Amino acid sequence: MTGTPNPSSAGSSGAARVQTKISVSDPKIMVNLLGAKDEILRYIERNLASDVHVRGNEITITGDPAENATAERLFSELIELIEKGETLTVDSVRRTANMLEENTTERPAEVLTLNILSRRGRTIRPKTLGQKHYVDAIDENTIVFGIGPAGTGKTYLAMAKAVQALTAKQVSRIILTRPAVEAGERLGFLPGTLNEKIDPYLRPLYDALHDMLDPEAIPRLMAAGTIEVAPLAYMRGRAQPLDAKVLTPEGWRPIGDLAVGDLVVGSDGLPTPVLGVYPQGRKEVYRVTTQDGASTIACGEHLWTVRTVDDRSHGRPARVLQTQDMIGKLRRGHVHRYELPLVAPVEFVPQDVPMDPYALGLLLGDGCLTTRSTPSFSTADPELAEALDAALPKISLFRKSEIDYVLRRADGGGRGGVITANPVTAVLRELQLAGTKSETKFVPEAYRFNSAAVRLAILQGLFDSDGGPVTQLGRTCRIQYTTCSERLRDDVVFLVRSLGGVAYWRRRPALGRKPGLAKGREVGYRNDAFVLDIRLPEGVQPFRLARKRAAYDATGGGRPMRFIHEIEPMGETETVCIQVAAEDSLYVTDDMIVTHNTLNDAFIILDEAQNTTPEQMKMFLTRLGFGAKIVVTGDVTQVDLPGGTTSGLKIVRQILQGVEDVHFAELSSSDVVRHRLVAEIVDAYAKYDAEQEQLAAQSVHAVPGRAASGGRPGRRR
Repeated sequence: MTGTPNPSSAGSSGAARVQTKISVSDPKIMVNLLGAKDEILRYIERNLASDVHVRGNEITITGDPAENATAERLFSELIELIEKGETLTVDSVRRTANMLEENTTERPAEVLTLNILSRRGRTIRPKTLGQKHYVDAIDENTIVFGIGPAGTGKTYLAMAKAVQALTAKQVSRIILTRPAVEAGERLGFLPGTLNEKIDPYLRPLYDALHDMLDPEAIPRLMAAGTIEVAPLAYMRGRAQPLDAKVLTPEGWRPIGDLAVGDLVVGSDGLPTPVLGVYPQGRKEVYRVTTQDGASTIACGEHLWTVRTVDDRSHGRPARVLQTQDMIGKLRRGHVHRYELPLVAPVEFVPQDVPMDPYALGLLLGDGCLTTRSTPSFSTADPELAEALDAALPKISLFRKSEIDYVLRRADGGGRGGVITANPVTAVLRELQLAGTKSETKFVPEAYRFNSAAVRLAILQGLFDSDGGPVTQLGRTCRIQYTTCSERLRDDVVFLVRSLGGVAYWRRRPALGRKPGLAKGREVGYRNDAFVLDIRLPEGVQPFRLARKRAAYDATGGGRPMRFIHEIEPMGETETVCIQVAAEDSLYVTDDMIVTHNTLNDAFIILDEAQNTTPEQMKMFLTRLGFGAKIVVTGDVTQVDLPGGTTSGLKIVRQILQGVEDVHFAELSSSDVVRHRLVAEIVDAYAKYDAEQEQLAAQSVHAVPGRAASGGRPGRRR
């Protein structure tokens, strides 16, 4: 393209006029520039002050120098758009001219060729300067509010950015939501499934998705939880019953008792503060049970981080699914489908204990704790007797027989002629273990809720005495432990789970079992036995006894796994949800099950946000997790909330204005990209509303007492 100014004679007005000529070397560019049946040329002629004439490959512009410069700049931008592959339309020319009129630093050719997504030859890009600023704000901020009239592309561009982020693996999932209270509350008696009831409210989101992704891929992505489309009312309640237990550094607490600032245990086993507590009212809840017998209760929208066998084999990251997404899909053939993460060894608040934990574990396994006589210990492994002797400094072991040892005071039992209690007996009484038998033994709380080192040491004592490695050809080694005490069984299960392991147990009834032999005579079983099969994570050594340790290390302990086994409805109950500060948003609930509430690594879009209440808006924004991005779109002139209800979108600017990393993008009628009449309709309604507000204000001033009293005008009789 070349431009040549050429002076000409004055026009009828007497003002100086000049000519500028533009040469277009490529005939294809000229054809696109003129448009079908010269419609673009005619539009330009109508809207430029200068005269425009085209002959061959040359465009002649005649007019005032300043007006010619405007026209020349317009043609320059249009030619560059064509050179970059854009097919001109009257609308794109109009938008280019409008941008030039605004005299901004951004060039139209740069704005209109900013590609977001391309699919099947169709490219999604901003079409106005306001849209360009909106898209830039999404790139630069964590939370963006897109506020403007219908037709400005608020939701569509946000969806395109979400798909772009998912494709680039900047996020792991997309969540699309709209406030549709009617779908959850007012349509309950209409026929059809829940999806059939709420689909009309979500249809615009589905339609946009189909424009941006292969239709065949969308059901697969939604089934995997990569894309979630749901009404806001169904997104809010990632909740558990008020009495569900949550693990804290000091032990278990009901979730309903937690407050902001309290510490809970995260998936890494370390404390993490509670950032928010949100009552959810009465909700349908389900019992989620794992294959190792652990269970907790949560609502249908509660979130779970899970991995499938395919995810693991292909190296894919964990996915996040709702409870209701997994119902009826828990198995693939005979194989459990959804694996839950296991908590890392938990670090409770360390506390002093009156006896070495390994020694206590040995005594709980093979010691006599009745305290009716001097405490004793039985073992066929001298190594264990030596370890017990070394762990109890004020005690010496006296060997009575091949396997029996008595724990005597090292100083002989007297002090100044006064008989004093055996130190072991004193500790057993302090721990309330004195008098316990094989069926009533337990692990004292001071040992259960202590450091990981203390908990592992007591397990090692129990496993060295009453447990052992179970080896099978071609398989890794598991740990088996047996006890007659139901309480001790539960304590061992807790200790194993708190160290990141899994424990299965089964009952071996005493009734009907073949009697054992003691010195050649039969001895019947008086109590049921509980057999535990255990796996601990790599790096957690379950044995100190050399022979057991060697057998375990020969094949390793494998990898503990926990799968969701069953989900069953439990009716309705009062619920609450919490938000935690952990980077992965996970926390530990009943039976050491790892779960979470907030949304990490997600691109979240709240559409039609003018129809949220202030409480709903707060709830939604506080769902933000690490690595996530939120875009909120809405039109504050089209609020459909019941009369007297304030729109959460109207007041959120006052609340969050000035907060870093939160941006408010304003779109106007000039950003409407539908039919040109839409922009004119938007402006006409805005003008009408302004006039009505002015008339209302004048009416109030004309009758001073009416506004103050709030009274109604009298009726005519």
